[in-house]
Amino acid sequence: MKRTFTCNLATVIAALMFPSAAVLAQDSAGPLAASDGAFAQEDARLTAFLDAEFADWLTQQPQLATRLGIQDGGDRWNDISDAAAAAQVAWREASVARMRAQFDRARLSPEMQVNFDIWALEAERAALSQANRLYRPPFYSRLYSAHSQLPDFLVNTHTVADEVDLKNYVARLRGIPAVLDVAIARTEASAAAGIRAPRFQIETIISGSRQLISGAPYGDGPDAALWADVKAKTEALVAAGKLTRRDADALLAEARSAIVALRPAYERVIAWAEASLPDAPSGRVGAVSLPGGAEYYANELRLTTTTDLTAEEIHAIGRAEVARIEAEQDALAQQAGFKDRGAFYADRARLYPPRPYDDAARAEYLATANAFVANTRTLLAPYFGTLPAYGIEVVREPAFSEVAGGAAHASAPSPDGSRPARTYVHLVGNTPDPAAMFTLMCHEAIPGHNMQGDIQVRQRGGPKFRSVTGYVAFGEGWGLYAEAMCAEMGAFPDIAADFMRLDAELFRAARLVVDTGIHALGWTEDEAVEYMNVTGRQPLQRSRSEVRRYITLPGQATGYKIGMIKIIEQRRKAEAALGAKFDIKGFHDLLIASGSQPLSILERRVDEWVDRLSM
Repeated sequence: MKRTFTCNLATVIAALMFPSAAVLAQDSAGPLAASDGAFAQEDARLTAFLDAEFADWLTQQPQLATRLGIQDGGDRWNDISDAAAAAQVAWREASVARMRAQFDRARLSPEMQVNFDIWALEAERAALSQANRLYRPPFYSRLYSAHSQLPDFLVNTHTVADEVDLKNYVARLRGIPAVLDVAIARTEASAAAGIRAPRFQIETIISGSRQLISGAPYGDGPDAALWADVKAKTEALVAAGKLTRRDADALLAEARSAIVALRPAYERVIAWAEASLPDAPSGRVGAVSLPGGAEYYANELRLTTTTDLTAEEIHAIGRAEVARIEAEQDALAQQAGFKDRGAFYADRARLYPPRPYDDAARAEYLATANAFVANTRTLLAPYFGTLPAYGIEVVREPAFSEVAGGAAHASAPSPDGSRPARTYVHLVGNTPDPAAMFTLMCHEAIPGHNMQGDIQVRQRGGPKFRSVTGYVAFGEGWGLYAEAMCAEMGAFPDIAADFMRLDAELFRAARLVVDTGIHALGWTEDEAVEYMNVTGRQPLQRSRSEVRRYITLPGQATGYKIGMIKIIEQRRKAEAALGAKFDIKGFHDLLIASGSQPLSILERRVDEWVDRLSM
C-alpha cells in the first residue's frame, strides 16, 4: 500500500541531541535559495525576521550557541527545568503567530516557503515533545543521560580558543551540580508517575558517575576526564601565547576547585541511582509497559520518521526488508564463490575471529579508517556539486562514555572549521570484522554525517536556523543512502566490504523489527537481543548494547531505514521521469545543500525539481 508521508513534525538538533543527524548547506545560497526578483523583497524580509527570532532563541539555548561558535552565554548550561521547557514552547508558538501575522506565505519564493513551513513546524514539534516530556527524564536515555552529557559537552564541544572561553569553561564546571540536581528531581517526578529507567541504565549511571569522580584531583591515579581536559586546553593557550603562565595557574586552580566540588553532586546522583535500583524494571521495559505508553510511542514515531506510519506497519516493513537484503547477500556471496550468505559469514568468522582490542588494534583501526575517509573524499566530485571544506577525523570515544559494542556517532565542525568534524568510535570489547569498518565510515564520515555537518554549518543565503534544524529520518536516512553511494562511487576495496554494506543495511532493517517489537508488541530485552544477534547478525555484546539504546530512546532507530527508503524512492522517481535529463549532482544538492527537511517537504521539492527540468 502506498503511504503518504506527512510533514507535521520537526526534530530540532538541540545542543545535546542527535549530533550525528546534522544536515548540510554550502557557503553560497544553495541550489534553490536564490530568490526570483518577484519574491526577493519578501524573502529578504522573512530571512531578517527569522534570523532575529533565532538570535532570541539562542539566548535560551546557550549550549547550542556554543556549538555554533558563539561565545555569549558560554558560561551557562541550558535550563532543563519544566518551567523553562513550558516557556520555550510558548515562545515558539508566539514566534509562529508573529510570522503569520507579518508575512503572506503566497508572496514568498518556493524555497522561502520551505523555511516558513519548517519554522512553523518547529512549534508543533515542540508542543508534541512537551506532551512526551514526562517520558524523557534526564537520566533515562542510554545515549544522552545527564551524568555523562555534561562532561562530554565540555570535553568535545566547548572549544577553548582564548581566556574568555577558558573562564566560561570554569563557570560551566561550577554549574554542573545545579543541573544534576534538576535532573534528579525531574527523574524522580517521572518515577512517581510510573516511568522508571531500566535497571541496566541505573547501573550504567552508577558506574559512569563513579568513574567521573575517580583519579586526580579526587585521589590517586590518572587524571579524571575533566581535569585532564581543562589542563590540556589551558596549556594549549599558554603554548600559543594567548595566556600568561600566571593567569593559567590561577584559572587552573579555579578549575580544580570546581572539579573537586563535583564529587558531592555526583555522589547525590549515585545515591539516587542506588535507591532506585530495587524498583528499576527489567525484562519487559518498552513503552508499551508504561502508563500511556502506546500514545507516547506513537508520538515518538511521528517525531522521528515524519510519517504517519504505525508501529505495526513499520514492523512489517522491517521484516520485508530483512528478507530482501538476505536475498541480495545470497547473490553477492555466490558471486564471490560461496554457496550462500551463511557460508560467506562462516568464512569471514574463520578469517577474522573476534579478539580483544589492544593498543595496536586501536591504532590500526584509526589509521585505516582515516585513510579510507580521505580516499572517499577524493571520489565525491562526479556525484556531488556541494563538497565538504573542513577537516574530518575519526577518533576514539572518550573513556567516560566508551562501552563495548557502543554505536559510533558523528559531530559537525564548528562554523569556522577550527573544530573539525569528528566520527567517534568505541574501541573496547572485541574487534569487529575489518570489512565492516568501511560502511561505518561512509555513514558517519564521507559522504554521510560529517559531510552533512560540514556543509550545514557553512550555510549562507538563507535563515540561520536552518543550519541547526534536523530531522532524524532525513539525516539518518541520508547516512544509510551514503553507504549505498560508497558502493556506487567504487569506494569499497572488495566484495567483502560490499557484502558488509548489506550486512549493515540488514542491521538497520532489523532495527525496525526490534524497536517496534520492544515498544509496541511487548518483546522482552532478551527476545530483542536474540533477534538482533541471530537475524540482525550483530555480535551478542553489540546486540545487547543496541537493544538497550532502543529501550531508552524509543522510535529513534526507526528513522534510519524509513528515511533511506524515502530517499531512494525519490531518486528512482526522478530518474524515471527525467531520463537523460537526470542530474545526479543536482539531485544530491537538492537533498543536502540547503538544509534538513521533513520527508514530505523533500517529496514536494523533488516534484518541483523534476517539473522544472522537464520543461
